Amino acid sequence: FKKEFDKIHASVSNTTNVSFDVDYSFQKPETDTVAVTMDNKLYRKGDGSLLFRPGGHGALIENLNDVDADVVFIKNIDNVLVQDNIQVLSRTKRFLAGLLLKKQESVFKYAELLDKDSIAEGELEELVTFLKEDFSTRIDEAYTSFSTDEKKSYLKELLDRPIRVCGMVKNEGEPGGGPFWVEDESGKVALQIIESAQVNDKDAKQEEIFKNSTHFNPVDIVAGVRNYKGEKYNLLDYVNPDLAFIAYKTDGGNEIKALELPGLWNGAMARWNTLFVEVPLETFNPVKTVNDLLKPSHQAQA
Repeated sequence: FKKEFDKIHASVSNTTNVSFDVDYSFQKPETDTVAVTMDNKLYRKGDGSLLFRPGGHGALIENLNDVDADVVFIKNIDNVLVQDNIQVLSRTKRFLAGLLLKKQESVFKYAELLDKDSIAEGELEELVTFLKEDFSTRIDEAYTSFSTDEKKSYLKELLDRPIRVCGMVKNEGEPGGGPFWVEDESGKVALQIIESAQVNDKDAKQEEIFKNSTHFNPVDIVAGVRNYKGEKYNLLDYVNPDLAFIAYKTDGGNEIKALELPGLWNGAMARWNTLFVEVPLETFNPVKTVNDLLKPSHQAQA
């Protein structure tokens, strides 16, 4: 990676008039998970040692948590645009970031009022409307029966979270996940990004909902990871550990089970405030196999 970047650094910097500071982060070994046999016994390698495997991209929430920034852009490396579409991508990135900052302004305003206990009754109702309309938050049916102090505490808990604005493209049948309403084990409903591995393939209704989804997740996320005081959230506090899942793999020809941690934009961000936005299809140009590079969308225009 470093060698490739060195090749293009000067050219890209001159073209964009931007100086880039590039660093690399590696998945932490302590996030690896132990493999088991198909009958759930510890799997051992030929030398008798246990097999630990990387815990999937959900392990990268640790790396994201270490990033010292106000706003973080998250993108998949297998989404590769040709130069002709770079301007569309650039505008889209700026739009997503601008939308995040706009929403943060309102979040920070209400959060400060709640923190200082100076929010008026009318502003509480404004906040409820804001959460419903801007983050599609489902408010507890019992909310109207809460005391004023209970309302403040409840709304503060809903508001004081990391924020993610997620670009979504129209679904054209690419393998992967998409945006859905999800009801968790406690009955709470929220916006989530769901992968095919999370869908119960024995439930025909769930299968149908997933297959008929209108949009696809290209992993084009802008994240706000600080509160109104400028303090960084501990992102590990907003992971839903129950969304880990079992993946079936092989090692040396042997079938094994591997524990995958909750996916980075799935369970690892399950308790973030979320906004889904449709972005131009031109910003998504996947490369899953070498043959994908032969598609017209990967050919530069003459």
